Amino acid sequence: MVLGDVPVLLQLFYTSRSFGYDQAVLSGILLDARRCNIRDGITGALICREDLYLQLLEGPAALVDACFERIRADDRHLDIRLIVRRPTETRLFPEWAMHHDPAVSWMWSADEVAAGTVERASAAEAEAVFRRVAQAAAG
Repeated sequence: MVLGDVPVLLQLFYTSRSFGYDQAVLSGILLDARRCNIRDGITGALICREDLYLQLLEGPAALVDACFERIRADDRHLDIRLIVRRPTETRLFPEWAMHHDPAVSWMWSADEVAAGTVERASAAEAEAVFRRVAQAAAG
């Protein structure tokens, strides 16, 4: 899709919980994501810890949708919830096939996650989280 002379990209935010989270599972997810995203022209970020995955995918609409369908079929993710799916003209993570952020102190607490804060997060709240991560990644 093209808007004027600017190609429109798709930006998709989702949340899920991990099944059997450990460093090996995380490494496998990041390896798979980076390999496929480089191939498909997708960029983004994965914020994760043992109780939370929050991911942003951005790129060509059909390829982002196909990526999300692969994630939905991946048994390493539980309770997947789409937060936002929208067109965008710019990427938040143009240099990252998949940036990893461990969400240590500035994210929701484990108690907040358990109480459903992530499920109630608005598109604006999720975007604000990723904007902070993008700023930190840029240096």
